[in-house]
Amino acid sequence: MTTQNRGSIAKVVSASLIGTTIEWYDFFLYTSAAALVFGKLFFPTNDPLTGTLLAFLTYAVGFLARPIGGLVFGHFGDRVGRKKLLVLSLLLMGGSTCAMGVLPTYASVGVLAPILLTLLRLVQGFALGGEWGGAVLIVSEHGDDERRGFWASWPQCGAPGGNLLATAVLAILAATQSDEAFLSWGWRIPFLLSGVLVVIGLWIRLAVSESSAFLLAKQHSLAAQEKSKPEHAPVVEVFRNNWRAVLITIGSRMAENVSYYVITAFILVYVTTGLGLPKSAGLNAVLIGSAVHFVTIPLWGILSDRIGRRPVYLFGAVGMAVWSFAFFAMLDTKNSGVIILATTVGLVLHGAMYGPQAAFFSEQFPTRVRYTGLSVGGQLSSIAAGAVAPLIAVALFKEFGSTVPVSLYVVAMCALTVIALLAARETKGQSLHSEVLTERGHVSA
Repeated sequence: MTTQNRGSIAKVVSASLIGTTIEWYDFFLYTSAAALVFGKLFFPTNDPLTGTLLAFLTYAVGFLARPIGGLVFGHFGDRVGRKKLLVLSLLLMGGSTCAMGVLPTYASVGVLAPILLTLLRLVQGFALGGEWGGAVLIVSEHGDDERRGFWASWPQCGAPGGNLLATAVLAILAATQSDEAFLSWGWRIPFLLSGVLVVIGLWIRLAVSESSAFLLAKQHSLAAQEKSKPEHAPVVEVFRNNWRAVLITIGSRMAENVSYYVITAFILVYVTTGLGLPKSAGLNAVLIGSAVHFVTIPLWGILSDRIGRRPVYLFGAVGMAVWSFAFFAMLDTKNSGVIILATTVGLVLHGAMYGPQAAFFSEQFPTRVRYTGLSVGGQLSSIAAGAVAPLIAVALFKEFGSTVPVSLYVVAMCALTVIALLAARETKGQSLHSEVLTERGHVSA
């Protein structure tokens, strides 16, 4: 790779990382607020766990909008380009998050408050559904085949980066404010900060060029249209010709999605309601764990370039199944250092799945439908996995008064991921340009 190419990919990686960090900051901010304050402010009940369940229900609603966002953004991303849709997703996410910061609570406007909160959550989910696929694709398609796992892992760092940022802001506010002040107005500050972050993200993201793989595919598509060859909508082609890749994408995300939200969202409920510890115990653990997670994700990406996507991903899935029991046993010690260690190890194992994921999924689909396939497959799994993970975890804990059913739930999702990975082919080193070149007759398949 030349110096100029390294500079180009570095700019694309920076833009994608900063953009995804901001978008995940907005999304995870809601997750943390649902665990800490939304139950009290928007769904007041006599039972704290019931109020939290209702808050997590609106959290799940955001996931329902993600496949729709993935479908819409994927369709236009495959037709008009990755960059334009990434700018739009950032504006939608930032605008809805800022609006949450000025919402009236149930005490002020009654049932209208949770309705408005739910509508804004839908916008968040719609925007994030289009963000993830575009961000990982524009990096994957700019990078070289030999180091795609490393380059494409950086947008994945936006998840722990956003969580780190959201948790850090909440932790600072929790440490500097009384519970009454935080519940009254302090929780609004991190939502309003999103507006500043969006301006920074837009400035960087607008400077990025479109990917060469997309431009080649677009040129090929126009040539086909001139020859009067009918071209189906990307979603039609995905489910007609790439349904197996969609199923592999969905199955591979089950363990990764569920384990992440159990570790980062359910922990905030369990340490406060189940163990009677201050919320800072969970926030600090997620904060430190996310910092380590951020650093290790690219290392897993590098390893996937060396030994393959599947071995690294399988290690994470199997390791998470085992750790799901140790995780809660360590939380039960009520020792802050042990809680931090349990969370950090869990997130490192999660990184083994999340690090190679972007390159692995990108390599499953042809260029002309890659945005659609990646987004739809990835976001459909979010409904079955991430959307309900905190909800199921809280419900299981409330019903059985034990975390063992929660651990078994994580193990079941890990088993589904292992099955999907065993059914997938290894894609390390695969060219993302070969499809276009083959159809033009320049190289053999």
